[in-house]
Amino acid sequence: MPTPSERLPVKMLNDRILVEMPGEDGERRSSGGILIPATAQVSRRLAWAEVKATGPNVRTMEIGDQVLFNPEDRYEVEVRGNDYIILRERDIHAVAAERLDQGSTGLYL
Repeated sequence: MPTPSERLPVKMLNDRILVEMPGEDGERRSSGGILIPATAQVSRRLAWAEVKATGPNVRTMEIGDQVLFNPEDRYEVEVRGNDYIILRERDIHAVAAERLDQGSTGLYL
């Protein structure tokens, strides 16, 4: 029986998406340059993360896409020493990727 520390392949199932949050230093700056400490709570703030793996039933995103989701609705997991978040496709609010049609939203990140 393999131990949890051994490297086994991981396959996402159904409509599940494995995402990785960008490294956060805790503090951030507002668009006006105001320093916001890590202890400040922002209610109902959505977050962006990068898709690392998708299940076979995911239709609207691919590995490498950026997705917008509510960080309160998530499951956290550690895989090979890295922290990831597991989401369902229906929990994603938006997708940002180079492959999307130009002009589809009028917004660019």
